[in-house]
Amino acid sequence: MSRFAPLPEPPYYAVIFTAQRSAGDHGYAAMADEMSALAAARPGYLGMESTRDETGLGITVSYWADEAALIAWKQQARHLLAQKLGHERWYEHYTLRVARVERAYDGPEGR
Repeated sequence: MSRFAPLPEPPYYAVIFTAQRSAGDHGYAAMADEMSALAAARPGYLGMESTRDETGLGITVSYWADEAALIAWKQQARHLLAQKLGHERWYEHYTLRVARVERAYDGPEGR
């Protein structure tokens, strides 16, 4: 299984979530699995790429067909709960960025 999301030709949207985890799980792993499954079932979802290092710093990028799809995901009830728990339990700090992808390249053959 590839760790790279199979994406269409741009344009599409990317939501880039970079976070430093707090110590302990406190239900994080189960909720992360649930959020991945729920997001994948949403209209407009294109894919996700995620990594975390040994210090707890993680980066997750989710891809969406259009802005309406990502706004609908942000407002999904279980996702709202996950956001609340993230503030209260799971993250020391996070940054969220939303970008419209205009160009995308794969490599190394394209270098």
